[in-house]
Amino acid sequence: MNVAIIGRTKILLDSILRIKADGHKIVCIVTAKEAPEYGFGESDFREYCEKFSIPYAKGANILNHTNLLANSNADIAVSINYPGIIPKSVIDIFPFGILNAHGGDLPKYRGNACQAWAILNGESKIGLCIHKMIGGELDSGDIISRSYLDINQQTKITLVYDWMASQIPSLFAESIQKLFTDKNYYLEKQSKNPEHILHCYPRKPEDGKIDWNLTNTEILRLVNATNKPFQGAYCIFNNKKMIIWDAFISNHSEEKFCAIPGQIIKIQNEFVEIACGEGKIRIREVEYEQKVQNPSGLINSYRQRLC
Repeated sequence: MNVAIIGRTKILLDSILRIKADGHKIVCIVTAKEAPEYGFGESDFREYCEKFSIPYAKGANILNHTNLLANSNADIAVSINYPGIIPKSVIDIFPFGILNAHGGDLPKYRGNACQAWAILNGESKIGLCIHKMIGGELDSGDIISRSYLDINQQTKITLVYDWMASQIPSLFAESIQKLFTDKNYYLEKQSKNPEHILHCYPRKPEDGKIDWNLTNTEILRLVNATNKPFQGAYCIFNNKKMIIWDAFISNHSEEKFCAIPGQIIKIQNEFVEIACGEGKIRIREVEYEQKVQNPSGLINSYRQRLC
């Protein structure tokens, strides 16, 4: 099939390579300005298009690129992380529609930052769906392919992103083949029952600020949900920002203690233990003054506190 590409991220380029390897033709690429954490952007797509003489456009308003898409003779389009909602008039250009990769267990976890919200909510698995787009709607439409990643208390969003990067290209290829065989194929029709839908909204770097009055489990989830490639969960130590990159729950629950949330209650070579609103948490890797290190090299007194 002739395939149009719409979106951003390195995963999208990897998907292009997989789709092309399966014998399909890439007929145009529309991208937009990358987010800071991507490490991959407009210039990379432009270079790829120049190398293989593929029509190319950039910009967050898809309507500005309607002529390019319509003249590409594409049978189908695939999309990842395009910044605008795509209207029906654009989807109707393609006989087989537009496939979107979404990191959420649809119809639950629609919207933004779904993987982070799933970790914060204590889910036991994270879904990844390839679905057909519906014009003017967000993350709706028939699900064509789906995969799951089991997660636990220690799963960082870093691992989730690596998993999605490894899965999405093959899921796109699988979905295109399913539709090529049967244009009306679907794995599941999404429920329209509001009780089955969870809308997720964007998160900002400042949402990573730790409230030590929370439980140790809630704080650990925040550390994991805001981990790399994002800016990290953070607190204030000696009037400077400290990012916590690695932590785990203390297993010594039998110990009774009295401490103010954020107070240092144990210092070891491998970790520092902090009192929380409920329980305690051990932190073993922090970033302080642009240096990643073990916190025991910074913290040396039980009178110190994290704010």
